[in-house]
Amino acid sequence: MKLTISTACTRHGLAWLLGLALLAVSPLAPADMQIAAPAAEQVPPGKSLGIASVPNLRDLGGYKTKDGKTVKRGLLYRANQLYHITPEDMQKISGLGLKNSFDLRTFDERQPKPDEVPPGVDVVWLDVLAGAPGAGPAQNERLIQDPKEANKVFGGGKADEGFIASYRQFVSLPSAQHEFRKLFLMLGDENELPALFHCTTGKDRTGWAAAALLTLLGVPKETIMEDYLRSNDYVIPMYQEAIDKFVEAGGEKEIPMILLGVKEAFLEAAFDEMEQNYGTIENYFAEALKIDAEGQEILKQRYLSQ
Repeated sequence: MKLTISTACTRHGLAWLLGLALLAVSPLAPADMQIAAPAAEQVPPGKSLGIASVPNLRDLGGYKTKDGKTVKRGLLYRANQLYHITPEDMQKISGLGLKNSFDLRTFDERQPKPDEVPPGVDVVWLDVLAGAPGAGPAQNERLIQDPKEANKVFGGGKADEGFIASYRQFVSLPSAQHEFRKLFLMLGDENELPALFHCTTGKDRTGWAAAALLTLLGVPKETIMEDYLRSNDYVIPMYQEAIDKFVEAGGEKEIPMILLGVKEAFLEAAFDEMEQNYGTIENYFAEALKIDAEGQEILKQRYLSQ
């Protein structure tokens, strides 16, 4: 806001105005006179930060745990791919103060669309699906442009089955365990934060990473599911034009909703795989990701506040 002071102001009047300005930024100023908090702090938990180039960019913080603690804001973000970022949006992303962008995509996904990040942000590649590069979550953008191939691979109801199988792989696939281990170890290091993690649409590999961490932190499962399902609100509209063209070209209309959307059954499959093989989220971290109780406690201390 531009403050214009008339040359007719006396020294006394100028001093009063300057004093008022200082009061407005003082931590002792009344609540209605203080400068507004950063926009990210005003966004409800799980909601998009409103950055148009990256509509599924969301702060993972703000949620309450079952024992009354709160996941800290401003430390960790989830997102879709960081590509075709406008200068204005890049400025907004820069304002998050990121140190790292963790890219969970395969080589074929990221090679034509490398991360675009502010200066000083390190891009760390973690190929979760290296052991299954043909899995649906790694093929969504390619298949949405090829209706004939999509019908062949996922037509006739096969899409649901394929994605449920992929979500189980997020838990049990060796490459997924290896890369998620690296992700969570780095996320426990305060020197690597704030950070962002993403895949292509920010819903599948990113969805499980977010769900696993929030579960370890003690956030209720119903809250985690709500957070997961919100990707539908941000990803589907982003691809609406491609979806319309897909259907017009003969693609089965159910396929894009699975390629680009999420269903409760998908995340439930990952939880079921985790519970069948490891019993608890703590055992999953300890046995599958080789992050012991001490490492898990570091994550809790890093992301939880009273």
